[in-house]
Amino acid sequence: MPKNKIQKQEILRNLSEKIKKSKSVIFAGFNAFGVKDNENLRAKLIAGNNEYYVAKKTLMNLAFKDQNIESLNTRDFDDKIAAIFSYEDEVAPAKILGEFRKDKEKEAKIFFLGGILENKLLSKEQVEALAKLPSKQELYAKLVGSMNAPISGFVNVLAGNLRNFVGVLKAISEKK
Repeated sequence: MPKNKIQKQEILRNLSEKIKKSKSVIFAGFNAFGVKDNENLRAKLIAGNNEYYVAKKTLMNLAFKDQNIESLNTRDFDDKIAAIFSYEDEVAPAKILGEFRKDKEKEAKIFFLGGILENKLLSKEQVEALAKLPSKQELYAKLVGSMNAPISGFVNVLAGNLRNFVGVLKAISEKK
């Protein structure tokens, strides 16, 4: 059943609010995407404070135009499209969708089309590259590990001297 003008205005206002709040938007194309797969993907996205939203391409174009992202034209995308809004981690939706697509059967059903990061358009290839990046938590762990490495090396050097000293004392006591 077609939507009336009031319903369309409500969808447009809702989309505009989502765009304002989001740190990034990933566009995914889908075809023959089952209800169960759709629910599983939505659950994974919601767990990471992301939102999966499907609307008509015309309404999406208007919403993005309202947010001064005029270079985007969703009509350039062939299939049905979904916008995945990220409210915390900019890369999270791309990573979640990339993980979800690892199953070969799902790869043809849902795919990357592009995205928006810091009000700049991203190509399909750039979004796929984002999906392969480590998460923020992994990067933080690597940073802490790198910062901690010199300190732990220094502690090991100091402990080595004590170990050697204890070893020498033990050897002397065994000799006597």
